Amino acid sequence: MRIKSIDVLRGLTVAAMILVNNGAGPMSYAPLQHSAWNGLTICDMVFPTFLFLVGISTYISLSKTDFAFTQATFIKICKRAFWIIVIGWAIHYVDYLCKADFLPFAHFRVTGVLTRIGICYFLTAFIAIACPRRAVTFIIAFLLVAYSLILILGNGYSMEADSMIVRFDRAVLGSEHLYIKKPVDPEGLLSTMSALAHTLIGFCVGGLLSQQDRQDGRDRQERHDTKGQLGERMLKVMAWGFVLLCAGYALEQLLPLNKRIWSPSYVLVSCGYASLALGVFALVCDINKQDWWFWPLQVFGCNPLFLYALSEVVAIVMSATHAKAACYVGINVVFSDPCVASLVYALLFVLVMWLIGLPLYRKKIYIKL
Repeated sequence: MRIKSIDVLRGLTVAAMILVNNGAGPMSYAPLQHSAWNGLTICDMVFPTFLFLVGISTYISLSKTDFAFTQATFIKICKRAFWIIVIGWAIHYVDYLCKADFLPFAHFRVTGVLTRIGICYFLTAFIAIACPRRAVTFIIAFLLVAYSLILILGNGYSMEADSMIVRFDRAVLGSEHLYIKKPVDPEGLLSTMSALAHTLIGFCVGGLLSQQDRQDGRDRQERHDTKGQLGERMLKVMAWGFVLLCAGYALEQLLPLNKRIWSPSYVLVSCGYASLALGVFALVCDINKQDWWFWPLQVFGCNPLFLYALSEVVAIVMSATHAKAACYVGINVVFSDPCVASLVYALLFVLVMWLIGLPLYRKKIYIKL
């Protein structure tokens, strides 16, 4: 049984990622802005929700082969992670090309959203096939505790270059290959420790949703999935989501919520909200069978990587050719408030991406790696 709520939440996340990344004009619509440093906005929930879903999808995918460590499975994992990272780098390269920087390799940014997704996917999948399932919880705890100590002892909440996070990333990659707008790279290497724990939490939630349970190394016989069984599993997901929220907000007193450094409290809170959102969508889409309310979101959910990557390339080209500025000026004529005009531009951009994805959805064409 396919859990449609996963597709819906994934579609909402991708649509939100495109919306947040494509404001225009001198001022962005306030609700579409990230926190300046500590704190949490709706925008700050978008990327972590996608990583959370990567973890769930990884569990569902690898459960089909019983998490067996085989050469074929390992090669498939490596290929998929490789292409996710390469696509991210290709998007960066398009940006350099549009600036007439044809050989940017001395200052090429190697970090980024897709780079982090590729790394977290690879490590999560490798842990899944190389380690016992029981070990995953301990790995999550170790990563979060170790990263917490790094933040506490390494001045991790500093916005300047004296942070251990900044110093580590620059020592490994060099400052020229990192995010250049601010000292702290939002997708840096060291903070990927916490992002990996984030993805592994999604992996564990995938285990709660699975139709197969593993105990003492033996599979229980797969049983037919009824509404009641799915409802029970979703209640567990939502209960754990509530626990994660409480733990995250309690930890916030010591380690504030912070997306840029991907703080442990941010991991727990964002995973908690994602779990609750998944439960609500499951109630509507999978249990009450009212998924038709959300079918537009499934357009994004069925081809998330393709539509996200395409949106990034189109946005880069439109900025370089000044088409974005021209479109904004035209919208600003109708909507004089620059914030509203920025929002309208972003919504129209999302609509264009949706129209591109619609025929793929209708023809059941899924572009996968």
